[in-house]
Amino acid sequence: MGRAAGSPEQGRPAPRTARVAYVDAEGRETQDPAAAVQGEIVEYDGDGRPRGRTRFFLAERQIRWLPISESAFLIWVLAALIGVWLVIGVVLKLT
Repeated sequence: MGRAAGSPEQGRPAPRTARVAYVDAEGRETQDPAAAVQGEIVEYDGDGRPRGRTRFFLAERQIRWLPISESAFLIWVLAALIGVWLVIGVVLKLT
């Protein structure tokens, strides 16, 4: 039995290509993924039809009621949780 022209070999997926568009913080297109704050990736199958589309964006927002940065706040939350864990361990050890 022969293969049909243009069909992928048995057990191998069709080759996929992708078109990538990145946009930097100033709204200009860029080729640097590290500088991108938003973009779109479109994957095409072997016949050139779109098979997948992924959009992404990065936004840093300041939380109004939080006077410090979000990362500093999360470090303090982690420290508080470790402290609670240690206190529970000491209480359980003493009882």
